[in-house]
Amino acid sequence: MKRMRQATLFDMTDESRESPVQESARDGNANAPLADRMRPVTLEDYMGQEALVGEGHALRQMIESDAVTSMILWGPPGVGKTTLARIIAHGTKSRFVNFSAVNTGVKDIRLIMKEAQEARDAGIPTILFVDEIHRFNKSQQDAFLPYVESGLITLIGATTENPSFELNSALLSRCRVFTLEGLKKEDLKKLLERALKDPAGLGTMQVHITPEQIDKIAGYAHGDARFCLNTLEMAVKSSPQDMEGVHITDEILSQTLSRKSMMYDKDGEEHYNVISAFHKSVRNSDPDAALYWLARMLEAGENPLYPARRMIRMASEDIGMADSRAMQIAIAAYQAASYLGMPECNVHLAHCAVYLSLAPKSNEMENAYFAARDDARATLDQPVPLHLRNAETRLMKDLGYGDGYEYSHNYPHRMTDMVCLPEGLKNRTYYHPSDQGSEAAVRRRIAQIHAIKQEYARSRRKK
Repeated sequence: MKRMRQATLFDMTDESRESPVQESARDGNANAPLADRMRPVTLEDYMGQEALVGEGHALRQMIESDAVTSMILWGPPGVGKTTLARIIAHGTKSRFVNFSAVNTGVKDIRLIMKEAQEARDAGIPTILFVDEIHRFNKSQQDAFLPYVESGLITLIGATTENPSFELNSALLSRCRVFTLEGLKKEDLKKLLERALKDPAGLGTMQVHITPEQIDKIAGYAHGDARFCLNTLEMAVKSSPQDMEGVHITDEILSQTLSRKSMMYDKDGEEHYNVISAFHKSVRNSDPDAALYWLARMLEAGENPLYPARRMIRMASEDIGMADSRAMQIAIAAYQAASYLGMPECNVHLAHCAVYLSLAPKSNEMENAYFAARDDARATLDQPVPLHLRNAETRLMKDLGYGDGYEYSHNYPHRMTDMVCLPEGLKNRTYYHPSDQGSEAAVRRRIAQIHAIKQEYARSRRKK
């Protein structure tokens, strides 16, 4: 019972106040998930996003002046995109239509627009909220354009994906983009405490929970309010109950939080953000940061072969001839990940990430290829010089295939000054080794080769 005495009892007290969410909950389904029941309908009770809806900020002024324009709300899950759209509709004299890209298609747009036209004829504007708007392909998004342009609807789209990549540029140009951030830990704790007191939430129950447990839930949420409320609701439903109420134990809470929530979508933008951070940490010779971002991927459920493939790329893109062994290490790590899988392969990938981070860096191999690529694209019509062609038939020999070819093994130093590039690219140089690691020796070797070939050329001119 000592545990219970330490817990804070959240029940209905004289200090509990009527919350704006109660009206919404009474009008809706009392059996709805806690996150839905606790959805606020006014800006005063909206948690977070001060940079957007704080006093004097742009979006708040638009709402309060009833001058809302079409917009895209972009942010991670559970930060209040849908709630904010509903608050906008509630705070303006508009009809609110919820249109989910998951459950509906373009064929429904005509009916919605017909109803919007009827509402406008009656003097009522329409706000069309499209949740997960990125799920529509670019041509489907085009269907909204004429209605947004004519002002028949005010479009509010919500997305967890980068609008620059996922939304039609024509539609995007007609909308303002507002970026929502993950909620702060203190905001999440206030949200949990409100849910425990509010009759629309868990306020009609006596829930014994410690401040430490509330802090733990908020800390595990990574800015996701929905995760917070869902976790609290699950813990309450899973906990023992007696005449004194519901008692949330540390064991129950640990089971509810059996896997830490990580802000990582294997198919979304965060997937690319994290791999970008990993690659740039390796490139910047920061093994600790590389290990952290690698762990972020693997612990969130990423396929271990994905970072393994990227490290094979890094071995040549960022290290190259400065340490050619990096390629061997990266391929070995990929093979280990293929053979073992997670979690056993995590240490092999960590080994590789640290090796690549500590290796000397050079991007000259990548620069060399891109320079050669640009020339290749510009000279695709250039024929292969005849002396570099094989004379497989008598006709080919008669046409001069192979004439003038110099077999390098027949010459001192096993090389000649024979030109091996097409006409017009004779003196082109693509690879410029750096002074990093083994590439310094490579640079000396290239200088030696050039000197030998120049001597051949001088000897040829004397003849």
